[in-house]
Amino acid sequence: MSPLPFDPTSQPFSRVDWTGTRAAGLARLEAFLPAAGTAYTRTRNSDLGPDDRSNVSALSPWLARRLITEEEVVSRVMASHGFVKAEKFIQEVYWRSYWKGWLEMRPQVLARFNQDRLALNQLVGEDHELAQRLSRAKTGETGIACFDTWVRELTTLGWLHNHARMWFASIWIFTLELPWQLGADFFFKHLLDADVASNTLSWRWVAGLHTKGKHYVARASNIETHTSARFNPVGQLSESALPLNEPFLEMGPGTLPTGEILFEERVGLLLHGDDLHPESLPLTAKVMGAGLLRLPEIGPAAGAKNKFLRRAEEDACTRLEHAFNVDAPLLSSLEDALNWALGLGMREIATPYAPVGPIAWHLADLKRALAVHSVRLVRLRRPWDSRTWPLATGGFFKLKEKLPNLVRDLGHL
Repeated sequence: MSPLPFDPTSQPFSRVDWTGTRAAGLARLEAFLPAAGTAYTRTRNSDLGPDDRSNVSALSPWLARRLITEEEVVSRVMASHGFVKAEKFIQEVYWRSYWKGWLEMRPQVLARFNQDRLALNQLVGEDHELAQRLSRAKTGETGIACFDTWVRELTTLGWLHNHARMWFASIWIFTLELPWQLGADFFFKHLLDADVASNTLSWRWVAGLHTKGKHYVARASNIETHTSARFNPVGQLSESALPLNEPFLEMGPGTLPTGEILFEERVGLLLHGDDLHPESLPLTAKVMGAGLLRLPEIGPAAGAKNKFLRRAEEDACTRLEHAFNVDAPLLSSLEDALNWALGLGMREIATPYAPVGPIAWHLADLKRALAVHSVRLVRLRRPWDSRTWPLATGGFFKLKEKLPNLVRDLGHL
């Protein structure tokens, strides 16, 4: 591994302040900027441990909730390094958008995952041996030191280095021989940056299902190299495993849902946990009232993930009130959201577009309920998504080759 071009112990970003506020996300971004160019390209694959995150941005929790936006992150990095030096980091930002666009055009993949997950959870209740193996994996008692350490890191901090996530998923699938769907479910319940598309599709990629026949196998030598010899699970991993197969599933892209527009001059604004930056939404109307739909916790209620999300929601409500000079209550159910919307007396309620997943499903229910009262729920899709999602018809390369143009459209190349 190439040495870091700076002393990480002197950097304020060696340890991450996992606070769910926009201010904390911006502070992390500014601290990371000096390392976002060639230093990131050289050192990003190494997991230095939870006490030293100086070689990666760790911005994913704030990006996943759009406390900070992809556009402003790429803009700041471009201003500091230019496209050529920062291309690898910029690619990583666009990967999250690629996954979202890919799944948006293939919602059947998520439907299959959810069916499998529910069936497997029922099977666990009936299969004592499987339940025991699953329990040992989830509690970090497998005897594989690196994996058990990552379990504790995940369940305590709610975050793992990207390379560790790949190793973790590979060990779960090919060495522990546990269903990938239950591993993806475990990640989603604990990760601060839990994102339906990135999480589900990354697990499918490791398993060899996203790109048929191409899977990711964790190797002891690779883990030793990229953890600075903290771990070396030689002889403990299945390094010759074959990719998984699954029953036929149509993988061709469907039609991307069309964006929606506002017609009224005065609207209500409803935020949700997939997009918590109302200040940059493409609004064309005056906001007369605002609220935030707070959905039930997924994962441990007192865990790091939900602690981050709840703080992020509170932060967003405060910024809503300041930006639009309105009250912004937290709405704890769809019934609360319906009553709030009807109480505004508006004919349209604007909301950020939620990609396919739990929040989108809840918003679809709300849209139908509002329609009964002749009120439109208008999903506003950001220009960033409208530019990138259509490029996710195939592999990432199609989007990757368009990166210079995409960045140029931001006015920086």
